[in-house]
Amino acid sequence: MQLPLSAKRRTGGILRKPQLQLHFPAMRWLIDAVYLAVALITSPVWLVRMIRTGKIKTDWRGRFGHTARIAGAGSGRILVHTVSVGEVNAVELLLSRLAESIGTHQIIVSTTTDTGFARATSLYGRRFHVVRYPFDFSVCVERFLDAVRPDVVACFELELWPNFVRSCSRRGIGVCVINGRLSERSFRRYRLIRPLIRGLFGQVAFVAVQNEPYAARFRQLGVSGAQVHITGTMKWDAAQVTDDVDGSDELAAALGIDRARPLVVAGSTAPGEHELLVQAVGDGVQLLCAPRKPEWFDQAAAAMPGCARRSRGDHGSATGRFLLDTIGELQQAYALADVVVVGRSFGALYGSNVTEPVALGKATIVGPAVGDFQDTVDALVAGEAIVQTTRDDLAKTVRDLLDDPQRRCALAENGRAVIRSHQGATDRNVKHLVSLLAEVSKARP
Repeated sequence: MQLPLSAKRRTGGILRKPQLQLHFPAMRWLIDAVYLAVALITSPVWLVRMIRTGKIKTDWRGRFGHTARIAGAGSGRILVHTVSVGEVNAVELLLSRLAESIGTHQIIVSTTTDTGFARATSLYGRRFHVVRYPFDFSVCVERFLDAVRPDVVACFELELWPNFVRSCSRRGIGVCVINGRLSERSFRRYRLIRPLIRGLFGQVAFVAVQNEPYAARFRQLGVSGAQVHITGTMKWDAAQVTDDVDGSDELAAALGIDRARPLVVAGSTAPGEHELLVQAVGDGVQLLCAPRKPEWFDQAAAAMPGCARRSRGDHGSATGRFLLDTIGELQQAYALADVVVVGRSFGALYGSNVTEPVALGKATIVGPAVGDFQDTVDALVAGEAIVQTTRDDLAKTVRDLLDDPQRRCALAENGRAVIRSHQGATDRNVKHLVSLLAEVSKARP
């Protein structure tokens, strides 16, 4: 069997010829068959859920790899792949720094979710191409790559799919992971499907990870030790240290928030937390909740009787409860807060980004469930820059902070100092990306 000449991999900073991939077609068909079987077996669950939440109206053509052909191949093109809104927001500085190095016309942003696509289009649509990331069926991947034709694909945090990575490898496209994160539960899942992903991680050009535990897991899954770089987390860089956020006053006026009364803002909340927050805040204090996902908006509204909903244009709330059921306004809401509570941390989930409210100088509370952000939370707790508490103690913690403006100021000052001391990961990731792009471009005939 003849080897595809474009398939190359990197070791020790040098592109080299690939190992034999004699069974690539068979593996591709096997993976497609597994995907199809899983989709059919689970269809009663996901199809009903998509219909109920309205996600059935998604961009199906884009998900199956149909996207407009992007002109100008062979000029050093990087595709930066994100999943949803949080990741889209987190790569803003990276994209700006990349544009300074290689030019805006050579950068493409892909996203998976509808909300992520809408956010990416809003933030980046005027500067970069924004496309929908396809399902990992081989025909969808090939169709997508034919249209986009990247030289390098940078996957944010993880998002490595077998058919996509193998197709990129065959075409000589360098695939890497930036801001790499591999939690213990994700690591266990990858090990469970090891027969389907054998060699997947070995085809990655490099992985720029947030810390040593993540680095160790990537190495165990097959990434060469020389290709694993610890660069820190870009979450610190994405946090904008500022006192003023454009649009915050307009948001307060539109919702009818009383600026003379204390306001607790709970961001990225999940089902089960809204009832807890209503009880914890009590009477006399205003509460604004911003659920993490649109499908949670109605549940949150039901848990907050009398709330003013941003999506309906409600103005004022007799109960002092407000629901931010829109996308892209969380930073404006945080800027209005006296105290911030970061959601998805008081239940069975794994936390949310805590750096954004801290950078805005807000006294910030987080719960015990922060597995996806453990390093960040640990650094802030150690720096006396955030308060971590339990469900049982949340009400007391909120009340104590509202009654103690000096402690709130101390948390704000400490938080900004911690953030500044950890920044710099974005520039380190950009350096690795530009180096890989130059290497891939040089290796092309």
